[in-house]
Amino acid sequence: MTDGTEAAAQAVEAAVETGAEAAGNWARAGRQAGFAGMAIGVVAAGAAAGVAIERMTVGRGMRRRARLALDAAGPYGTLRGTPGAAIAEDGTALYYEVDEPGERQPGKAHKGGKNGKASRMSKEVRAAQDAQNGLRKRLTAALGRRAPAPTVVFSHGYCLSQDSWHFQRAALRGTVRTVHWDQRSHGRSARGHGQIDGTEPVTIDLLGRDLKAVLDAAVPEGPIVLVGHSMGGMTVMALADQFPEYVAERVVGVALIGTSAGRLSEVGFGLPSMGSKAFHWLAPGVLKALGWQSEIVERGRRATADLFAGLIKRYSFGTQDVDPAVARFGERLIEATPIDVVAEFFPAFAVHDKTDALVAYDSVPALVLAGEKDLITPAEHSRTIAEVLPNAGLVCVPGAGHLVMLERPDLVNDHLVALVERASETARSSRTARA
Repeated sequence: MTDGTEAAAQAVEAAVETGAEAAGNWARAGRQAGFAGMAIGVVAAGAAAGVAIERMTVGRGMRRRARLALDAAGPYGTLRGTPGAAIAEDGTALYYEVDEPGERQPGKAHKGGKNGKASRMSKEVRAAQDAQNGLRKRLTAALGRRAPAPTVVFSHGYCLSQDSWHFQRAALRGTVRTVHWDQRSHGRSARGHGQIDGTEPVTIDLLGRDLKAVLDAAVPEGPIVLVGHSMGGMTVMALADQFPEYVAERVVGVALIGTSAGRLSEVGFGLPSMGSKAFHWLAPGVLKALGWQSEIVERGRRATADLFAGLIKRYSFGTQDVDPAVARFGERLIEATPIDVVAEFFPAFAVHDKTDALVAYDSVPALVLAGEKDLITPAEHSRTIAEVLPNAGLVCVPGAGHLVMLERPDLVNDHLVALVERASETARSSRTARA
């Protein structure tokens, strides 16, 4: 047998082993979910081929130790600001943090070595820090001492948290006022009261009203730049749909990153046509059924961590050579979202349609940015958004996936700083016109 044939045979064997294990775990987890458990098991088995080579070459214990090492050493998601809480219309506490300009905020030092001495920085880390310092100097010079400087408010995506903006937070830190919040049932925010008691399903409109509550609490006055990724971008659109007068009065810039204004039921997720149709048909019911068995399902997720790490990487990043610590960080963010929360939010995307609401942002500077290899919210959806916004700069990043702000942070930061510069000019012009 040739080396290539033998490797292929081993890959198939490993895929079958992984798929059988995953299917068994998920089938057990969904025993009371009937067809739902079977469907997830089949999907898991089919997806296993994507991580078969890794299963062949790297032992499970070694992979587990590597994940633990990355969790312990990675500085990502450790930046903290001044905490606050906004109360949503149903009583849900929405957690946010504020970074004030000129203040050093609490964060975790990145250290190493037996005596706690700072570890030697890699060229990549040093280059990233140099780039961030350059952006801060540039933004400081652009803002100068003239007021009003806008507050930049970040809204994260589905199954993520405010920590997904780590690199953008670091780039703007101490230079401009920023607000980072966790959407209901995500991160440090409370579980949605309306969802716990079954009185209200999650809708994108509800998330827009949540954002308004956060803005009222954290940014009671002054100009605002809104930044949203994926579901966070939809939240920003829902704010405009329900509060157009507020947006006209307060918002001076908007960034919509890896998001969509609608037609998400047509997204193929990189699957063949029949597979895509089956997914859209089965997924809501499957997730709902699994959400009813959350404890069992969470054990299944932990047991098949290797498999789902491969899936998360495929649907989060566009390239295979992403920094392992960054890939693990993205994986950790998604792992932290309970399956019942995943199930609660998923149906909202199929009916999301805010194309008409975009007109509220057509008079302010806008950034529309997407990864060209995004399988969740394809770049074509960003092009559609940009066509509606005459003041938008459209950036499609070659080779990048859905978590483009983690995969290509320097590029995203550069465009974001340029947007804040433009928005600051807009804020000053508006103030002068009103004077």
